Amino acid sequence: MSHNSFGHILRVTTWGESHGPAIGAVVDGCPPGITLSEADIQPWLDRRRPGTSRFTTQRQEPDAVRILSGVFEGLTTGTPISLMIENVDQRSKDYSDIARAYRPGHADYAYDVKYGLRDPRGGGRSSARETACRVAAGAVARLVIPQVRVRGWVEAIGGDAIDPARFDDAQIDANPFFCPDAAAAARWEGLVDAARKAGSSLGAVIACEATGVPAGWGAPLYAKLDAELAAAAMSINAVKGVEIGDGFAAAALSGEANADPMRPGRDGAMPLFLANHAGGVAGGIATGQPVRLRVAFKPTSSILTPVETVTRTGEATTLATRGRHDPCVGIRGVPVVEAMVALVLADQMMLHRAQTGAQAGR
Repeated sequence: MSHNSFGHILRVTTWGESHGPAIGAVVDGCPPGITLSEADIQPWLDRRRPGTSRFTTQRQEPDAVRILSGVFEGLTTGTPISLMIENVDQRSKDYSDIARAYRPGHADYAYDVKYGLRDPRGGGRSSARETACRVAAGAVARLVIPQVRVRGWVEAIGGDAIDPARFDDAQIDANPFFCPDAAAAARWEGLVDAARKAGSSLGAVIACEATGVPAGWGAPLYAKLDAELAAAAMSINAVKGVEIGDGFAAAALSGEANADPMRPGRDGAMPLFLANHAGGVAGGIATGQPVRLRVAFKPTSSILTPVETVTRTGEATTLATRGRHDPCVGIRGVPVVEAMVALVLADQMMLHRAQTGAQAGR
């Protein structure tokens, strides 16, 4: 299987399967001299970890990370950083039925038709379990760009959205939904509980904002910052859509309504922007405004509700997927989206420095 790596200078390769002995990531290109230990990575993994509430899969994984290489006496050495997370709570017998039939909406058929074989235990590489590797790598990326703050939250579940007027950053970590609106979080308890009890699932929309991104990161054409962010977010399992800034809503605006007017900054400072419809990116290059994107997660494909499908030999059947699954996979997608944004921004910082030298980060 190819294409398990991404990034240009800061390059990440993830490895492992949902029900294998371990999963992990190799982070190559990290600058030397950065303080790094497991304690810098573990808090981010704990935010994504399964089994933390009744609204997520009840698979019990500690997601304890080990650094196997690339660090000496607490500092990165500039060599590949190998990160490993052991799988300790696999239950492969739950997947005996999907070894003979395909889960509709999942990658089972696509993997089989491409490779001629697949690992049905939890979906193998197509499982959301792989995203723990991205979160671990993203923790390293955050240390490369300490001037940048990456913050994500759930904006909607099952079509029920937050009220922007009630946005409270402190609420994001105060409830199991990463929700900045306490009233919406209370409603979502009932929504997600009902879906779980019905053996079904719900989709979600995640928003993410990166502040402190200097103007100039990115490239005009084939390494556009917004294109790199979109590709990184779309690579996450279960993601079906990405918007930068106003996204599709911009198509309904006039030119003057969509413009981001500027005023002179004080004492030769950067211009003062009066709007941010572009999401902090113009012509593929950061403007210095907050970088904003929204990511759509589909409902979890593994559900208890019987759905029509076919077997590997082409016979009609129905399939209800047993096992432990997220009733809304988008909830735990917040730390994953944050990690991918951090990885892209760290990579873009290094690309910018390589091309512009002393002008980097101006």
